[in-house]
Amino acid sequence: SAPAYYHAGVHAPSLNTFGSAISIIQDELSHAHIAYRLLRDLGVDTEKLIFEREPRNFKYPYAFDIPLDSWVELIVANAFYDRAGYTLLGDVYQSTTFGPWKRALVKVDKEETFHLRHGEQGMRKLNQDNSGHEALQKAVDWMFMLTIEWFGLPDDLKKHSEQLDYGFKGHSNDELRQIWMSTAIPLCNELQLKVPAHFDEAQQKYVIDCAFPAHFDAKAKRWLLEDGPCTWDDVMKRWKARGPSNEEFVGMVQRGKKEMLRLLEQDTGFHSPTA
Repeated sequence: SAPAYYHAGVHAPSLNTFGSAISIIQDELSHAHIAYRLLRDLGVDTEKLIFEREPRNFKYPYAFDIPLDSWVELIVANAFYDRAGYTLLGDVYQSTTFGPWKRALVKVDKEETFHLRHGEQGMRKLNQDNSGHEALQKAVDWMFMLTIEWFGLPDDLKKHSEQLDYGFKGHSNDELRQIWMSTAIPLCNELQLKVPAHFDEAQQKYVIDCAFPAHFDAKAKRWLLEDGPCTWDDVMKRWKARGPSNEEFVGMVQRGKKEMLRLLEQDTGFHSPTA
């Protein structure tokens, strides 16, 4: 998330808001550090995993491969994407039986709360005039459904249940999707932002009002709802193909080490075996 957030953070309207964005980006980098540290403790070569892996082989939410091109989109990302992160990781924090992961998530859980509150407050502030409301609606139109699909396959299509069986998480994909909608939709309703979902009193759950899953034009940031629903196989193919900014954003992470090795080789003749 850090490269995607930085891409939009440079459009902050003031130094104070830019500082808030940088603080969130710093938090996200620390979350990655925590995850990779856990992998390293389990024997994984994290240097190779971070700096030698092909961009398309990174496994992170597809939404972070779609560039955020404005401050408004960053604010909505904090309200939607970080809410998804808080929902998913909060569930793990509350439920996991793996001690190192649970201890690591104490920090992550608190910081994701700050991020989503930053998004909520930012949306309320932007919504105070017509131009801000229109900009928010434009962002919500593509970002809402992108977060809805974030939670993955519906329960009736899931083939593997090991994460639930072994206590790494406490709720299923559909349950987590409902938890996210239970706070995201009321926020949008409060701000009179239209979203294709509502709470159904008869079913006592949130239901999606449009084709889902659906085809998505990533470059245009537009859902092709007029084409009707697609299959989850189609979604998986899109995710595996990655989004339009995948190489750019992963390159931002890998560039520093590659440049350092280049300069070392140039100045001292040092040659890295992995360069």
